[in-house]
Amino acid sequence: MQFQQDGHNSKDNRILAALQPEEMGRLLPHMEQVELRLGDVISRPHEPIKHVYFPHRGTISIVSVLEDGSQVEVGVVGNEGMYGLPVAMGADTSPHQAVVQLSGGATRMSADALREEVSLCGSLHKLLLRYGQAFFVMVAQNAACNRRHPLEGRLCRWLLMGQDRVKSDGLELTHEFLSVMLGVRRAGISETASRLQSQGLISYKRGRVHILDRQGLEATTCECYEVVKKEFDRLLPA
Repeated sequence: MQFQQDGHNSKDNRILAALQPEEMGRLLPHMEQVELRLGDVISRPHEPIKHVYFPHRGTISIVSVLEDGSQVEVGVVGNEGMYGLPVAMGADTSPHQAVVQLSGGATRMSADALREEVSLCGSLHKLLLRYGQAFFVMVAQNAACNRRHPLEGRLCRWLLMGQDRVKSDGLELTHEFLSVMLGVRRAGISETASRLQSQGLISYKRGRVHILDRQGLEATTCECYEVVKKEFDRLLPA
């Protein structure tokens, strides 16, 4: 993980942008701007969570690591929210791993600083409660989606969610990484991505996916994308 002083704007994060000025003033001394790099592990299962992250452009995947070593994504954190909900809810650890899935900037602060601010029950506390509800809906919808919907719709959903959070048509991704995120074999991702490319919806080359036809992806994705998006938009300031 790289630390940067320039090129970041905490207002790109929806929660930070909605804070009252006095709250932001209390938190600023505890904030630092960091660059999240693809594949960075920022928290491991059952280890103390020392920092929380408010992404600006990058995204963080919450991953369940099973006993056989296999992994599957259960949720994603982008510029709509914060990694560190267990801390806000009074816990010190999580059974899940947090890994950067799309590179980009973020605001980082210590878990202790977040606990202190949340204890004041101001706007940050209220925003995190609403964000927690939206995140719960995402996790629940992901479970239903992974069980019932075809891989093509699930991959389109994932690409749309990624584009929403990094604000770019280009996503730095490999088929292997996507297979972990969606809990399927790499061959399945390759076949599905090739089909989307032949339909003119995306292009894929050297670990980078470029979205060519967003409307086409929206028409191909499953219902879960819209369910989750509406919940975040309903509960959090734009």
